[in-house]
Amino acid sequence: MTQPAPGLPAAFAAIDAANAKDPTQEDGQPAALLYGQRMTDQQQLLYPDASEPLRIACRGQHIERWMLPRNAYPMDRAGYLQWRQEQGRRHAERVAGIMADAGYDADDIDHARRMLTKQGIKRDDEVQALEDVACFTFIRWYLGDFAAEQPDDRMERIIEKTARKMSATARARALQDFAMPPVFAQYFRDA
Repeated sequence: MTQPAPGLPAAFAAIDAANAKDPTQEDGQPAALLYGQRMTDQQQLLYPDASEPLRIACRGQHIERWMLPRNAYPMDRAGYLQWRQEQGRRHAERVAGIMADAGYDADDIDHARRMLTKQGIKRDDEVQALEDVACFTFIRWYLGDFAAEQPDDRMERIIEKTARKMSATARARALQDFAMPPVFAQYFRDA
């Protein structure tokens, strides 16, 4: 693995400083800070040779997410999709500013922006890699608590959608890395 350029530590530090302001605590830390660190951990496991824009996109995927609460939009499917799209746009612009301050060029910044707004998912390997990392982070760190709050039929649909978002390679790895009930594992084999 190559040594990161000076811009990467500066970008990570800026993202972490922003996320350290999250008022929601998880395991004694700001939740957004912990999420970004978990994303980096999963990226290093799945894509250890990732480009710097992908590494930064992983770390900044949910930068300052708490600043636009879900209830700022209608609490239906359409409202959820609008909220998610606006979050992606906000995250992309915030990370783009951080990257510019850290000395990245316009091409790297634009690529990170495309990843964070999911432009080219299933067509661009790095956009797909970001999605794979996000899905692994969700499964490893958040699925258990999330599942406890969901009815079984809804949870099955969520698992199916998660598997469909992932690349074939990531689905195969998920079957190796996670002990899943057969009802969930089928979606990772069949997606």
